[in-house]
Amino acid sequence: MGLTTALLAQRRGLRVAVFEAGTVGGGTTGYSTGKVTAQHGLIYADLVQRHGEAKARQYAQAMRAGVEQVADLVSELKISCDLTRAPALAYTQLPVQRSRIEDEGRAAARLGLPARVTDSTDLPFDIEAAVAFDDQIHFHPSRYLAGLADAFIAAGGEIFEGTRVTAIDEQRDRTVELTTPTGTVVANQVVVASLLPPGLLGGYFARTRPSRSYGLAVRLRGPAPTSMAIRIDSPGRSTRPWLDPGPNGLIVVGNSHETGAELETEAMYADLESWARTTFDVEAIDYRWSSQDYLTPDRLPYIGYPPTSDVVLVATGLQKWGLNIGTVAAMVLADLLVGKDNPWLPVFDASRIGDVRSVGKLIKDNLKVGQELIAGRRHDPDARPASELRPGEGGLVDIDGHTVGGYRDPAGALHTVSARCSHLGCPLHWNQAETSWDCTCHGSRFSADGSVLDGPAVGPLARPDVDEPDLG
Repeated sequence: MGLTTALLAQRRGLRVAVFEAGTVGGGTTGYSTGKVTAQHGLIYADLVQRHGEAKARQYAQAMRAGVEQVADLVSELKISCDLTRAPALAYTQLPVQRSRIEDEGRAAARLGLPARVTDSTDLPFDIEAAVAFDDQIHFHPSRYLAGLADAFIAAGGEIFEGTRVTAIDEQRDRTVELTTPTGTVVANQVVVASLLPPGLLGGYFARTRPSRSYGLAVRLRGPAPTSMAIRIDSPGRSTRPWLDPGPNGLIVVGNSHETGAELETEAMYADLESWARTTFDVEAIDYRWSSQDYLTPDRLPYIGYPPTSDVVLVATGLQKWGLNIGTVAAMVLADLLVGKDNPWLPVFDASRIGDVRSVGKLIKDNLKVGQELIAGRRHDPDARPASELRPGEGGLVDIDGHTVGGYRDPAGALHTVSARCSHLGCPLHWNQAETSWDCTCHGSRFSADGSVLDGPAVGPLARPDVDEPDLG
């Protein structure tokens, strides 16, 4: 999203710089499934019901345009990223769910999307029904990002990697000052294209929920299905062709949960691997990873100006369809940066409160966050002696009566951090599979040494002044 916005803005005559906390493609986009499709599970019938047919149609038009914008950029810039057209399916194996598939197919077709309902697919198992969108896209996301970055730099843009923005402050002269660890930058306009705006900006940390998913890159003994597919039954599963090893490659994704809420994260990989091996003839699993995105209560992303600002723009809550929705966001934001109206903006209004259902969910979610925050501050959870941590393990430990976060690296050295998030102080939970400290409240994540991995936190975890007892 950020690179696409930067490139489109540069082409509109603006002088643009990109500040990247890590490396280009090192975040959620680089770890995505690589699907670029207007088929977002079962959504269109729900959008019609909740927001009306006019807004649902605008959403559909925007998503379809986003798919074609990606295809146009790949063609124009000659990006070698294995772009392939394929049908995208949302399917069920349960008869009780058939009516939902049929409702979705009718709604999507009525909104102008290339939707059809079928019970025949190239998946290696029977289904009850599927809604299929033809002529969608999958590709290698990291190679696509590299191509966008090259084009942006060639057009005169600048990219500063390893430069985390820790504060965004609007000035009286209507400029914006960005603070980074190495200095400050002043801009006329700023686009915040991170997963979630940092700090307290716009209050989006309280208007979204963080969700993680797990992925496997699998080689099969025979050809993989050529379609992209997502199962609407629980637990959800998503697949798409992985072309690197040839026709036998497959990406498998699933086991979504709120960040920090699942303590047995290794079990998430094991369960996904078990399903893959049971469902397909798996020869080998070459890679595994997890990724994070944010969900909104009304199923629409926030794109545009946050409340009280007309010089800072945001895009967040991309619903795990970031390659499609992020491209749409870039098209909207690029128009706004040059003072041009965009017909899709009302659907994605970043200052909206939402419908009654949305407000109810926001209240419920934030009550849960409040309970987590208060419970974490009143009672330190049970912590084990630091001596019990084996190399490669982490968790809450007790050192001289202090409960801290501990991780023992493979060499045996103990690394300790505060077990409270640097964003708003919520308790952190150890993620063994990713060796990270995760915050359930708003999705911030930290490495074992306390460095920020994902916001909205902008500062590292405090390092407690404690020493491991000498057991010698």
